[in-house]
Amino acid sequence: LLLQGGATLQFSMVPMNLLTGGQRGAYVLSGSWAAKAFEDASLLGDAYPAWDGEASRFDRMPAPGDVEVTAGTRYLHVTSNETIGGIQMWEWPAASVPLVGDMSSDIMSRPVPWEHFDLVYAGAQKNLGPAGATVVIARSSVVDASPDGLGAYLRYDVHRDKGSLYNTPPVFAIWVLGKTLRWVQAQGGVAAMAALAAAKAGLVYEAIDGSGGFYRSPVAEGSRSLMNVVFRLPSEDLEQEFLTAATAGGLVNLEGHRSVGGVRASLYNAMPMAGAEALVDFMAGFRARHA
Repeated sequence: LLLQGGATLQFSMVPMNLLTGGQRGAYVLSGSWAAKAFEDASLLGDAYPAWDGEASRFDRMPAPGDVEVTAGTRYLHVTSNETIGGIQMWEWPAASVPLVGDMSSDIMSRPVPWEHFDLVYAGAQKNLGPAGATVVIARSSVVDASPDGLGAYLRYDVHRDKGSLYNTPPVFAIWVLGKTLRWVQAQGGVAAMAALAAAKAGLVYEAIDGSGGFYRSPVAEGSRSLMNVVFRLPSEDLEQEFLTAATAGGLVNLEGHRSVGGVRASLYNAMPMAGAEALVDFMAGFRARHA
């Protein structure tokens, strides 16, 4: 389905369509975006946290055995990549129920084990195209079960039956999305994107780990994101100097999210290897001047 409203609308549409007949929704609280999804689901149905990473300051994803799902649960919601914390889910939970995934920030960057999922949604604006379009990939059984009591736009079956044309679609965003998918195909598909993501992020993480502590990753090594590499410097003053000098050198938008600070390098599919190389060169020069 090609919808509007971003992943944020899906925070509500998922429980509206799936939590029927007294069933519950389980949520892995892995960071800010997972928390937003859980907050909206709690307003619309019976939702509960199956794992909460707040105690560890959201520095890691859960191990598969950490997630606890109770009886009567319809789905387990996971956020595959948390852009603010810079963590990514590399081991899917060993759950007894189907997964629902918010993959807004890493879809098309790696293969998806579709057999575990009933529904995946993603805002287009990271790896698929410009903001304005939202992709929802759902099993027919999920779409067929859309409740009759919802407003038309909130029902997945309405969008399916109308070919994603129930209302005027975001034509330009969908057109660019199609162009982007053809570009991914031309590069070698998802497998090629995955290899490129690993190479780009690996280069930056190597610069961090090899800096003798001048640069520091706050993320547990097994949960490091390939899309959003976050790191800190010895002081906030030095971080600000780093960001100012980076911007002057043509490396822009490296500020960490305002809620956590630090530095964040986003390495989505469209970022070429040359971008990661330029950042690593700058990091080496800045460290040489200040270490």
